[in-house]
Amino acid sequence: MKLSHLSETLIGSEIVKLGGEIREKIRQGERIYNFTVGDFDPSIFPIPKELEDAIVDAYRKHFTNYPAAEGNLDLREAIHSFIKDEEGLDYGTNEILVASGGRPLIYAVFRAICDKGDKVIYAVPSWNNNHYTHFIGGEHIVVEATAASNFMPTASDLRPHIKEATLISLCSPQNPTGTTFKKEELEAICDLVIEENARRGEGEKKLYVMYDQMYWHLTYGDIKHYNPVSLRPAMREYTIFIDAISKVFAATGVRVGWSMGPATVINKMKAILTHIGAWAPMAEQKAVAYYLGNRDGIKKYLTGFKAAIEERLHSIYDGFQQLKSEGLSVDAIAPEAAIYLTIKIDLAGKKKTEGKMLADQSEVTAYVLNAAGLAVVPFYAFGTDRSSAWYRLSVGTCKKEEIGEMIDKLREALKKLS
Repeated sequence: MKLSHLSETLIGSEIVKLGGEIREKIRQGERIYNFTVGDFDPSIFPIPKELEDAIVDAYRKHFTNYPAAEGNLDLREAIHSFIKDEEGLDYGTNEILVASGGRPLIYAVFRAICDKGDKVIYAVPSWNNNHYTHFIGGEHIVVEATAASNFMPTASDLRPHIKEATLISLCSPQNPTGTTFKKEELEAICDLVIEENARRGEGEKKLYVMYDQMYWHLTYGDIKHYNPVSLRPAMREYTIFIDAISKVFAATGVRVGWSMGPATVINKMKAILTHIGAWAPMAEQKAVAYYLGNRDGIKKYLTGFKAAIEERLHSIYDGFQQLKSEGLSVDAIAPEAAIYLTIKIDLAGKKKTEGKMLADQSEVTAYVLNAAGLAVVPFYAFGTDRSSAWYRLSVGTCKKEEIGEMIDKLREALKKLS
């Protein structure tokens, strides 16, 4: 049966495919260290108790009807206050749009700004930019970031592609890398956008930046989060933020996200989502509006939450550095933010198992899964060249006591190779 061109040409998710293989192995009783999912195990990382209680209370008060299309006013007021106090950004309630997490908002940004054939710039590795660009029939302008910049795009990477582009999709802290923009680099990118928009004539479509900062609270050590508008106030006219409670409160299933940006763009996004109906549930909106006012509770929650994630990231990083010091073909980038560690398993074309060369990175991925029980997501699932030896490792479901076991199993598996 012939269906739409879009549905016929959608690309399957490598992560979903890998996830299916892992679930089957677990079902068969295999010991798998599953570091693939960008999610949390609620038994390890529960949502804040005050937020949970507020959600239950909101349902008991029968907040079960339709919310406002743009998000309830009390929630948008709470977001305005929270973001102003915590990040120094001052967006009015008419410049804030609430939806069921970040994904509908990202889709709405692409739909509101881009026409078919418009150039969309994004770096790889990155999460789902290829799919959203495909949804709107855009022209993919793909920049491959490198380990030299911690896999964050640079102004020099983007400069050759700026002319005639409509949208740049940026994310920091970044999924999948767990790395961040440095202040000077983000400033340079902002200057490129401001300069390009000044060059464009009256009536010409401007160049916008979608800035996904879903993980911005989760930075570690001396790492600081930066955003385009705070660094360059002129970027306010061209920047649309994506944010949510999903990662900061381990609340991926609670589904409350928001976008901030110019009212003209936000209103068009609202109109699009009105027809899709991707609203955050009424009770969850009421609960989040209440909880965002609990600044002391939020600080207390984040102190413990961040410490637990950082401990896991650094423990695994140290383990990989130990393996590297032993002469094994692995590496890792020091963790900066989010729930991700960027690791390298460099075996393709270099090592053999049972006399057979590991020919490509997919065989390496399969080998460490089968021989060490280590499940991680290759960067080629995030758009990089399939020869990339780098991976995303997520600690959202990681038990601390498993880390040493995993490192030992990986060491054993790597030493079996010839």
